[in-house]
Amino acid sequence: MLLAQFAIPPAVAIAIAVVVVIFLLIFLAMFAQFISLYIQCWMTGARISFPHLIMMYIRRVNPSEIVRARIMAVQAGLLDYYPIATKDMESHFLAGGNVMKVIRALIAANKAEIDLDWQTAQAIDLAGRDILEAVRTSVYPKVIDCPDGKKSQGTLEAVAADGIQLKVRARVTVRTNLRQLIGGATEETVIARVGQGIVQAIGSTPSYKLVLENPEMISRTVLNQGLEAQTAFEIVSIDIADVDVGDNIGARLGADQAEADMRVAQAKAEQRRAEFTAREQEMVAQVQANRAVVVLAEAEVPKAVAEAFRNHSLGLLDFYELKNVQADTHMRNAIAGPGGASNL
Repeated sequence: MLLAQFAIPPAVAIAIAVVVVIFLLIFLAMFAQFISLYIQCWMTGARISFPHLIMMYIRRVNPSEIVRARIMAVQAGLLDYYPIATKDMESHFLAGGNVMKVIRALIAANKAEIDLDWQTAQAIDLAGRDILEAVRTSVYPKVIDCPDGKKSQGTLEAVAADGIQLKVRARVTVRTNLRQLIGGATEETVIARVGQGIVQAIGSTPSYKLVLENPEMISRTVLNQGLEAQTAFEIVSIDIADVDVGDNIGARLGADQAEADMRVAQAKAEQRRAEFTAREQEMVAQVQANRAVVVLAEAEVPKAVAEAFRNHSLGLLDFYELKNVQADTHMRNAIAGPGGASNL
């Protein structure tokens, strides 16, 4: 009779049963989704609990990627050197990083005995650099052409101290400097610096023959300049692949300079000739001006004679005597002239 008083109405019982069934279905669905990942973690020692897997899903983290990365790190023994927490992997995933690539890079660096920790690898990956490729380049050095044949004519042109042009191709072996990968200069900077160093080294060489005899001298000079500073690479070696003799730039420049000097001298001579011609014309004009003055002075003589006659300062006999003197003077000048007596 007491049980009859506390009996559950059929409608409520059906509702409770429906809720329980729905809850069981949701649980079975989640269990079926994460049971495989949990079994993998349990069997490999990844130490990720089943509730943790569910919380990853709720936080919009890909549990499959985190589990695979964790298992890879455990199997490679990476966690013995770098205690990477699962929450660090989740944070890197949520920040947009590639967790699998970072773990692979750390494993490769650990096997190659390269000093690379989780924080550095994570920062490099988030900076947009390929961390796995950087580790591979650090293990296996990379060879780059200087200059880059895809972007230039394929040779570096430099002139030795004796004026002979040399065309050089070099090969630079570099490996990644992981500590300077963030913020460090790229391959283009390394190529530019090596090219500048080669041109400078050849320019300081007394003769092009020394470069042809010992190309290694150029490599040593360039290596000693510390060209890898503030770059993402460490220069292992610089090898001169090819050296060709070009034009005699010194002779060409000398000929151009001589021609320029000749033109300058001709211009100066023409200037002096023009100045002398102008001076000559000035002197001719001055002579004509002086002759005009003489003619004007001679025109005053008859006026003076007439004035002398009026003033009775000059008599008729004196005038005829003056005329005789002038005639005698004219005769003497005619005899002394170029024609001599034939002018008489």
